[in-house]
Amino acid sequence: MNKEPDLELSVLVPLFDEEENLRPLFAKIEEVLSGLGITWEAIFVDDGSTDGSFEVLRDLRTLEPRIRVFRLRRNFGKSAALDTGFKAVRGRRVIIMDADLQDDPAEIPVLLKKIDEGYDLVTGWRADRHDRLVKKYTSRLYNLVTSTLTGIRLHDFNCGLKAFRREVIENISLYGELHRYIPPLAHWKGYRVTEIRVRHHRRAFGKSKFGAYRFFAGFMDLLTVMFMTRYSKKPLHLFGGAGLILFLAGLVINGYLVMLNLLGKDFLRVRPLMFLGVLLMLVGFQLLSTGLLAELMTMSIHRKKEERVVREVLE
Repeated sequence: MNKEPDLELSVLVPLFDEEENLRPLFAKIEEVLSGLGITWEAIFVDDGSTDGSFEVLRDLRTLEPRIRVFRLRRNFGKSAALDTGFKAVRGRRVIIMDADLQDDPAEIPVLLKKIDEGYDLVTGWRADRHDRLVKKYTSRLYNLVTSTLTGIRLHDFNCGLKAFRREVIENISLYGELHRYIPPLAHWKGYRVTEIRVRHHRRAFGKSKFGAYRFFAGFMDLLTVMFMTRYSKKPLHLFGGAGLILFLAGLVINGYLVMLNLLGKDFLRVRPLMFLGVLLMLVGFQLLSTGLLAELMTMSIHRKKEERVVREVLE
């Protein structure tokens, strides 16, 4: 983390090809933050834009020293852009928002007020969402599945507008599409997470970066999050549980065939069923073995370093 003196707030904006939106966006951010009477900075991370976004940011930087700009060599994705910004923020509280003007900077004071109530992470809920129907309804499905599987009840996991205490982002590492799962990752670490309704505007300039690939990539990363939050410290519970079920199913099938054979039915000649039973037992045994090996590796790693987040210390 940056060693310069802390500020009260950092506003972090990842972007890709948002040339027309940047000037009006910063004007709104500056207007809102100037009325709060706090020290602040605005960090823009250009994720390999191919339009004139970086030139606009350079011009803004010459006019406003509180702007900091990071330019990535190519388009690495939103998670990489956010992670770059997380490592650079100096604010004790951090706001992240998209650069497309659909997130409203006027919501910043409301998010900060919720943080002041004792929450560690506050995410926006775009209850009245202005997006294409396909994007809107696939998002609803995604949010329902994510809420069910992660155990944290939120309506809008992927809202770009969020507020954090800085210690939250210091303890979260992002890659792939994990920016979608910041609330579950923080919740798993023991931080208090909530959501509030926020305004959502129609896109005025540019085009959405949403595509079918991102939708399916998000679900693949959901599996990553599920493993990280539930089984990374106890892999035997995942592999061993599945292995035991398969092994017992195969054992029951083969036991049934042996019993019929002993009764003179000669059912061992029904080879497909016998092969299925043997296959289930072998796969189950392999999964159990994998779980035990993973458990040994996990134990070895955590004997050297236990990963816990301490909330308070009284000395």
